[in-house]
Amino acid sequence: MEEYKNALIKTTDLAIGYNHPRQGKKVLHSNIGVRLDAGEFACILGPNGSGKSTLLQTLCGFLPRLDGEVRIAGQVIEKLSNREMSLLASVVLTERVSVSNMTVFDLVSLGRTPYTGFFGRLKSRDTNMVTDSIKAVGLEGFEERLITQMSDGERQKAMIAKALVQETPLIVLDEPTAFLDLPSRIEIMHLLRKLAHQRNKGILLSTHDLDLALQMADKVWLLAEGRQMETGTPEDLVLTNEFRRFFEREGILFDNNTGQFTVEKQKVKTIRIIGKGVEYKWVSRALARRGFAASDEPFSGFQVEVKSDGKREYLLTGPNGKTQKLRTIEDLLTQLDHEEATLLTE
Repeated sequence: MEEYKNALIKTTDLAIGYNHPRQGKKVLHSNIGVRLDAGEFACILGPNGSGKSTLLQTLCGFLPRLDGEVRIAGQVIEKLSNREMSLLASVVLTERVSVSNMTVFDLVSLGRTPYTGFFGRLKSRDTNMVTDSIKAVGLEGFEERLITQMSDGERQKAMIAKALVQETPLIVLDEPTAFLDLPSRIEIMHLLRKLAHQRNKGILLSTHDLDLALQMADKVWLLAEGRQMETGTPEDLVLTNEFRRFFEREGILFDNNTGQFTVEKQKVKTIRIIGKGVEYKWVSRALARRGFAASDEPFSGFQVEVKSDGKREYLLTGPNGKTQKLRTIEDLLTQLDHEEATLLTE
């Protein structure tokens, strides 16, 4: 069992899919060999319909495996009773939480069910753990707040607290940021990463937030229809072009340099950009959206100098050598359009 000492999830030759009553076995993916360790934050990424939820449900025992083996904390999953599984893995599903007359404390305390039994009577240790979990997810002071009176982001934090109070080494989440706005998605991903590292939890989630997964995940599991599953650190998957192969589509490109998806453009125009700092970055981004590729070549054509020394302004110099001082990036783009149109009519 030494091989499984730190492995919370380990699969060997796993096949996932469905057993249809009439059509028989439908295999979505096979020969899956993955591992999740304690203290590791991993994200499953893949297009819609690639099998992310099916994989998660198979790893949690909600769906039967079609072949191979799944071990949770070193134990074959089919040999675990429901109670034993509840002590090893807690699960947060995609659905929005909507329950009447239930407070945050009530919801989180449900995570103590494996320890309190059918009647759910909380002892002092249980109560302390509920309070601690609520605090750990940033909801201190919300104990008596009704779930129906909370934002989607706050509800998701409460669900994570419920998983945390279950005291399992493994937490599995299916699309935990699906209904959230961008700031809330960032906050939830950061929270899960912190819990994995600070509390030595193995945390596995499926997500469509590719950019956030690249920034925060310790490991990424890539799934796509008709492809063998790939796993590794985000940086390795980018450098080996696996990320590009899994997600690029016609007209949509993945830039290995920036780690972002871009719309393909014919960048036949070049522009010299002089400057530094955050202003330089955002000017470059705005110009790229207009089809300009930044160049360090000696001035020939258009040049933008970014001034950010306390008085933000942008100096646009055209082919005629004339320089215009502009206050905003919007003004810069408008003037650039005007200069280009003037050149075409000359």
